[in-house]
Amino acid sequence: MWLKKRTFSGGVHPPDEKKWTSQLAIEAAPIPETVIIPLQQHIGKPSKPIVAVGDTVKTGDPLSAADGFVSLPVHASISGTVKKIELRPHPLGTKALSVVIESDGENAWNPEILTEPDEAELDKAIILQRISAAGIAGAGGATFPTHVKLSPPPSKTIDTFIVNGVECEPYLTADHRLMLEAGQKLLKGMKLVQQVLGCDKCYIGIEKNKPDAIRHLRDLIKKNNLNYEVVALALKYPQGAEKQLIYAATGRKVPRGGLPMDCGCVVQNVGTVVQIYDAVYLKKPVIERVVTVTGRGVNSQKNLMVRLGTPMQNLIDFCDGLTEDAGKVLNGGPMMGIAQYTLEVPVIKGTSGVLVLTEKEASLSEESPCIRCGRCVEVCPMNLMPNFLGSLVEYDKLDQTRKAGIMDCIECGSCSFICPANRYLVQYIRQGKFHLRQMQK
Repeated sequence: MWLKKRTFSGGVHPPDEKKWTSQLAIEAAPIPETVIIPLQQHIGKPSKPIVAVGDTVKTGDPLSAADGFVSLPVHASISGTVKKIELRPHPLGTKALSVVIESDGENAWNPEILTEPDEAELDKAIILQRISAAGIAGAGGATFPTHVKLSPPPSKTIDTFIVNGVECEPYLTADHRLMLEAGQKLLKGMKLVQQVLGCDKCYIGIEKNKPDAIRHLRDLIKKNNLNYEVVALALKYPQGAEKQLIYAATGRKVPRGGLPMDCGCVVQNVGTVVQIYDAVYLKKPVIERVVTVTGRGVNSQKNLMVRLGTPMQNLIDFCDGLTEDAGKVLNGGPMMGIAQYTLEVPVIKGTSGVLVLTEKEASLSEESPCIRCGRCVEVCPMNLMPNFLGSLVEYDKLDQTRKAGIMDCIECGSCSFICPANRYLVQYIRQGKFHLRQMQK
């Protein structure tokens, strides 16, 4: 059945709203006068600063060092002077230690970064070392350190590599444009990952609402005589979630509480694989990424190549500012994005989009009691009971939420989207998971 439908059980069909930017080529955003580089841009331990106030840096210079295996360095995205190292607002709603750099206007690059690719054959250890040194984290938003993901324990045999080109979050088209504009880099990055993992099967999963990307990559694969398969997936949210993508592409199920490696798979986002190519063959660290700036609350919509640390205000100004009825700015898309309380927050490694909603779109409907309709259970891609989990959190029964599977929730928002009572289910679940982690500490 999975092979015919190429999808998973559950899920919802929100309007995709990709028409705004899907056909717009990637533009270079202006290099900012000041960047704010948080030391925490990945899952794991924050990195440790290795620069001091007053230091001069070039584009690509490391600003910090990884603090352990599950940690990553960050790099200067402009050349200039380190003005401050202090707590600054972070797009995830907290404050994080950040390095503030004032541009010297020269955009001088670290001399180790190559202008032409050196595609010499490299061994696995060097490839992993360059990926780690470049500070690559999952560009799809999860921001898990890539070198860790590509280093499964010897007991786990990986035979399948899946590139996530689904981009199921409404409005966002950053991965779509990368597949069209950086297809050769993507395929060469896949070969590097394949070499590291030693796997035979390689898939690129793309939703059917991107027929141009499907055609383009199939043509490139044929032209380069590669044994890769582009899998056209059914249009459904959250098709791009890791476990759902694995099932849709291969028919394999990740065990409850398990990881993709437990069923022989590794998944990487399109943007991550392109960054792997840059890191290995150009020695270029992660200092920029593609960001979709979109929504009815901004005057112009664009796909932009943005230097990390650029304040969101700069991007909105470059897109001709906010409309009069702009009501909310999200880091990410409407289903999983996080509302921002200031536009001075910077673009980070996991920022795939800046979405501006109008006041009408952003207004919350009044919550009412659960009517026990079961729709949230039907659409949950993880086969959980969001109504039950929400009630447990609401009535402070946290000890029961873990047994009910709260930590398996991927926070996709499908339950909140479908609920006729407008229950804030995903917010309750996030709150419960936060408190459980605090209790664990």
